[in-house]
Amino acid sequence: MARRKLPGKRAIVTGASSGIGRELVLELARHGVRQVITARREDRLRELVGEVEKLGGEAHIVVGDIVDAALRQQLLDAAEEHLGGLDLLVNNAGVGAIGPFAQADEARLRRVMEVNFFAPVELIRHALPILSRGERPMIVNVASVLGHRAVPKKSEYSASKFALHGFSDSLRAELAPSGIDVLIVSPSTTATEFFDNVLEKQADLPWLKLGAMKSRTVARKAVSAIRRGKHEIILTPGGVGLVWADRLFPPIINRLVARFG
Repeated sequence: MARRKLPGKRAIVTGASSGIGRELVLELARHGVRQVITARREDRLRELVGEVEKLGGEAHIVVGDIVDAALRQQLLDAAEEHLGGLDLLVNNAGVGAIGPFAQADEARLRRVMEVNFFAPVELIRHALPILSRGERPMIVNVASVLGHRAVPKKSEYSASKFALHGFSDSLRAELAPSGIDVLIVSPSTTATEFFDNVLEKQADLPWLKLGAMKSRTVARKAVSAIRRGKHEIILTPGGVGLVWADRLFPPIINRLVARFG
């Protein structure tokens, strides 16, 4: 299949104020993609719009929490109003928590699942009619290597990414006849503000930060995968190695993560 041509494409990007989301917005702008971007921090979004415009790009902001159904509808309305439709839906917004599951209250699990799973799923549901009218439309779900292999003290986060991964695989097959593609991006640890903004931090996992990727590297690889029509990318050799080792030698990996987690 020919590469997807990005100039002039229309996109929504969630979780755009920092980290991977911010770099995705900039990388898409470099490729001529017109965008509607969202996050909770308006000042960060306005600063990002300025950077996009310096690149000759176009971005419109919608401020709010992605778990809010009204905010999700505003995003779709903004895409119709400002962009004239939608070709790419990039679900990047996410939140985490670190600590033993037994010490967490119910609210922590529910918030992680709402942000990382239910919100993108519901945004996709309501975006499908608009995407179906797009040009070579694609849904991009930013998941995690921890959606392939869970580790201790990140049970809620891992569960949310496993759910998003399974949903994406199922949805891809379901939507294939309609021409809407689905890409799963699975980064390993990335050098972002993620660890500074977790809901709770009841444990320290310094090994998780080893070999952290730069957000811009993640964004470049993700945009390359969009252009090439990939279905999934795992972004580091270490991540690929962990996934395959877990498939081939699960008892060994179970012992290792139990020991070092």
